[in-house]
Amino acid sequence: MYKIQMLNKIASTGLDLFPHDDYEIASSLVSPDAILVRSCDMHGMEFSSTLKAVARAGAGVNNIPVPELTEKGIVVFNTPGANANAVKEFVLLALLLSNRQAFAATEWLKTLAGKGDGITELAEKGKSQFAGPELKGKTLGVIGLGAIGAMVANAAIDLGMKVIGYDPFMSVSAAWHLNTHVAHAETLDSLLAKSDYVTIHMPQTNETKGFINADKLAEMKNGVRVINFARGGLVNNADMIAAIESGKVAMFVTDFAAEEFINNPKIICFPHLGASTPEAEENCAVMAVQQLRAFLETGVIENSVNFPRVVTDSPIPKNGMRLCIANKNVPGIVSKFSTILGEAKLNIAGMINQNRGDVAYNIIDIDGLIAGDTLAKLILIENVALVRPIFG
Repeated sequence: MYKIQMLNKIASTGLDLFPHDDYEIASSLVSPDAILVRSCDMHGMEFSSTLKAVARAGAGVNNIPVPELTEKGIVVFNTPGANANAVKEFVLLALLLSNRQAFAATEWLKTLAGKGDGITELAEKGKSQFAGPELKGKTLGVIGLGAIGAMVANAAIDLGMKVIGYDPFMSVSAAWHLNTHVAHAETLDSLLAKSDYVTIHMPQTNETKGFINADKLAEMKNGVRVINFARGGLVNNADMIAAIESGKVAMFVTDFAAEEFINNPKIICFPHLGASTPEAEENCAVMAVQQLRAFLETGVIENSVNFPRVVTDSPIPKNGMRLCIANKNVPGIVSKFSTILGEAKLNIAGMINQNRGDVAYNIIDIDGLIAGDTLAKLILIENVALVRPIFG
């Protein structure tokens, strides 16, 4: 029986994929095998020795202490692309709202309440103060061409915009899905200098915190419109407000609320609504649950942010077992696994070893069952973080 702890409400479409006879799912469990989370801040949490995986029903993982979990051999999953369409649609709305002063116009129109038959004439006379440009023919700079960024770029092309993309780490998969009319910026500087609109689609890390700052804003066109639906910490708030006050930035649209943003007429601020659609929540839940089940039941890893991708179609040996071992990526450690298993007269039916930077992960299929003392020897090997047996 696997125990799954939920730190946030997870769509039932995903939870229903857990076999009820094999899984216990609750918000408060003493020793969970895995954790399902959306936005709950996990920094500072104490983790049970039974914890094997954390699955984030969403793309960003800055609410999860990934380095700490990695040291413990705990795999952290996310669900890239599952909420991409929802965020893409909201970014398109932000582009339109950054141009057309829809909110200001509707608020002004409320001041005409009580004017009766005169409202139509007054509205016609006053509408010119809310005029704004069209998107067609303008240039959009997309920073980050992952699942969301690529979809935004493609949609902007369909709207008749010119699109420049910048992503030094773009995957081959993302490149295949990108419209051929999206121009590739050799440098970020060139994108910033040419764009009428800039939209950010990159992860927040220690290196990218405050990425959009005074220096980068200075490189942008005068009157640029900036959109941030990625992570709030990517933008230096004080620098953005200064750029708005100077006229450098005509409009800033963000999905991350801050005291200094509220009631600024040149800032449209939303309460993190980008992925708040029932479809996105269901997609993320389904993807997270599928990844957890595959990992817990077979040991395979797909869409982890801290461990390598390790997949296999081979079944666990009948009357045998599968060892899943997480360790630091150091020379000679795999041979130590083989030596210990050989000394125990256990035949290795198959082995997969993959690494990601300093982290390595192994799937070792064994004909036969491992004794407790042999398992203990594997766990005690220096630089081994976790050894988990799965029985056939």
